[in-house]
Amino acid sequence: MKSYSKTGLEFWASLPIGLNQPRRKHDGVASMLSRGLREVQAGGQMGGFGAKRMLVDKGIEVLFYMSYQIMQLPIFQPLREKYQTHFSSWFWYKVFPLAGDVSLKNFGMGDARLAEDIRKETNIIVHMAATVNFAERYDTALAINTMGVKHMIDFASKCTNLELVLLVSTAYVNLMKQGIMMEKPLQQWRSYDGRSDLDISEEMAFKDEKLKELVYNNASERTIKHTMKKIGAQRAIDTWITNYGKGTLKFFPTDVATVIDIVPADIVVNAMLCIISYHPQGTADFIYQIGSSMSNPIKLGQMSQTTYKYFSQIPFVGAKGDVVKVKQPNFLATMASFYETMDKHYKMPLQDMLRRGLSTTEDRHIYNHLKREYDFTVAVAEVYWPFTISKTRFDDSKMQNLMGMVTERDRELIPCNIKFINWDKYFMETHIPGVMDYESRELTRARL
Repeated sequence: MKSYSKTGLEFWASLPIGLNQPRRKHDGVASMLSRGLREVQAGGQMGGFGAKRMLVDKGIEVLFYMSYQIMQLPIFQPLREKYQTHFSSWFWYKVFPLAGDVSLKNFGMGDARLAEDIRKETNIIVHMAATVNFAERYDTALAINTMGVKHMIDFASKCTNLELVLLVSTAYVNLMKQGIMMEKPLQQWRSYDGRSDLDISEEMAFKDEKLKELVYNNASERTIKHTMKKIGAQRAIDTWITNYGKGTLKFFPTDVATVIDIVPADIVVNAMLCIISYHPQGTADFIYQIGSSMSNPIKLGQMSQTTYKYFSQIPFVGAKGDVVKVKQPNFLATMASFYETMDKHYKMPLQDMLRRGLSTTEDRHIYNHLKREYDFTVAVAEVYWPFTISKTRFDDSKMQNLMGMVTERDRELIPCNIKFINWDKYFMETHIPGVMDYESRELTRARL
């Protein structure tokens, strides 16, 4: 593949700024977007406006989202300070957002000319599209996470100047194997454990049959949505860190000696840039694992103590201004001891309250609060328990070898070596504040 590192990775931010730049080959794509927006401004006087309007409205929505959501993120503040009044022109010189849907063939692009232009001009495809909603509907998750990859591969196979496809995936993060996971491709048509057949068409047929069954039984849209979520839900919505800080997670089954894999998002992005720039030409089906369990291991016990330290110093403040005081994490070594503890502190008191009767509003409020906390804790524990006792580690030898090829200049520009991360400092200053800030913004959005 073409080398993009001859003068260092500064090319990502070194292109000229302003509106007087020479015409780029991508301007053809940009002009098609512009043409679509002009059609809306013209008031729909062109033929077939109804069909076009939907696509163009989606395009406007994407541009609005980029301008008022993405560009306003704190991560862009250093670039905003660097380029000042030129930041907007710099940003749009780099980015051409297109409305689409990875769950659809051809990404849902109805404009054949636009799709053809993209196929001709695309050199590198980076696919990160996936739903990260842990309570996602099964049919939605299957369409995006599974069929989305298939549609991307179909599209990539028609790109005439394609040099590299980079797929970011958590496919190897599963509970089927223990020990060291090597950087080897998975077998097609085989499950993660390598023993049973895996046929995506059967999964699609199952989904379709379930939907037909619900429709035949006159199920409401709400019931259909709930059923699809029930089939697809595999993990809890909130992280255990968030709920520990909020005081809603008092007990948890954990082996404190378990080594966990944690990778800061900026490290992942930097590693992606290194792979794009330094991956050997002509090498296919190459797996790079970006993880900490081999290069810089951290145990759950260490992370939990740092989490306790953080919330002791910076307690969570609820919507009504109430300050949550956390206690030392109460970890149980087995699920049996966890259930026993939950029975003692939750289940038996709940049963006693029902026997006595919920005669007052306060009684019902206490009962409902305790019941929600019990149900939530058990649900989170049952989902996370396999991960908290996992003995899996992820080999990153190939990634380490690739980083050995990176020039000193580029290593300083885009550091991606996990070996040098101070985990206590990272959790105290970056990870936990980021998680709680996200939680706060989500709560604010929910109240609007």
